[in-house]
Formats: sequence, structure tokens, C-alpha cells
Amino acid sequence: MIGKLTGTLLEKNPPEVLLDCHGVGYEVQVPMSTFYNLPAVGERVSLLTQFIVREDAQLLYGFGSAQERQAFRELIKISGVGPRTALAILSGLGVGDLAQAVSLQEAGRLVKVPGIGKKTAERLLLELKGKLGADMGARAHAVSDAQADILQALLALGYNDKEAAAALKALPADVGVSEGIKLALKALAK
Repeated sequence: MIGKLTGTLLEKNPPEVLLDCHGVGYEVQVPMSTFYNLPAVGERVSLLTQFIVREDAQLLYGFGSAQERQAFRELIKISGVGPRTALAILSGLGVGDLAQAVSLQEAGRLVKVPGIGKKTAERLLLELKGKLGADMGARAHAVSDAQADILQALLALGYNDKEAAAALKALPADVGVSEGIKLALKALAK
């Protein structure tokens, strides 16, 4: 319903901000990763949003990037994970870190987030696998097109996110696609 807000930032009270859009003040809850990147009070800001209607409230969540909003949407699809928990996860881990934790299946990173226990962390990793894997982490870290192509090739060849991400890390940063695939396959063959 409400996908984006652009207006003047009136108040910053973590994790909530008040955004004035042509005379209408919107209370928007944001993850800390977005909060830290907000301009000063009185400046113009643009946030991508997710509108959630509950029986007792209508809530608006704001994000500084499309990857953050997509990660939030994937998190709230999981049974037992509500918007507050999703916001806490995105506040504790950046999107890239979350995607890397999912692709490497590192429950320890998620357990560090307040309110996330070992069982919940393991369930999150299982549910998010393939939905929030190495490809989103690559986009979040602005990996080069060549590295993204190499990653997709490895995934298409049947390697899992963890293996593909590990092979990608071992490659030189400026490697071409065909040479990178050859080097990655050699590394994975060991």
C-alpha cells in the first residue's frame, strides 16, 4: 500500500523516526542500520517502506535500501518471526552479514542478536536458505558483475551457497568470468 515515503525528517528516536510528507507526519520504525545513515533532523529523506496491518495496530517500517526491505519481507514470512524480531535481526546484522550467515549456515551470528535463541537461529537459517543466500549478500556488498556471474555459474553447476561463497572469496578481485570459473572449480576440486 505505502511503498516509499519522501519528506522532511522531524524526529529521530531510535528505532522510530517521524517523517513529514507534505503536512502528514508518519511514524516509521527503522532498523539501526538505516537509522545510522539518516541525515540530520530537518533534512529531506527517502525511505522504502513496508506497511503492516494488525488487529490492534497499523505499523510502518522504513528501510534505506531495497535489499534491507527484501530481507525484512523474507524474515516476516517465517512462522514465529514478527516485524519486531525482523527489525532486531536487521539492526544486529547488516543485510550482507545476514546473507553470509545464511549461506555459510552460521547460527552463532544470529544467536548474538537479542531475542534470538539457538533453535530460532537454526530455524531461520533453514527457512532462509536459498531465499537470502549468497546472491543477496553479493548485491549488498556491491560485488562486481564478474564475481556475481561466477557465483551464479557455480550455483548452476550444483554447488551450494556455502561452497560457492568460499570459492569466490579465494579468487582475485579483478578476475574475469571464464578465468574465475576455472579457478573456482580447481579450488572446489581439492
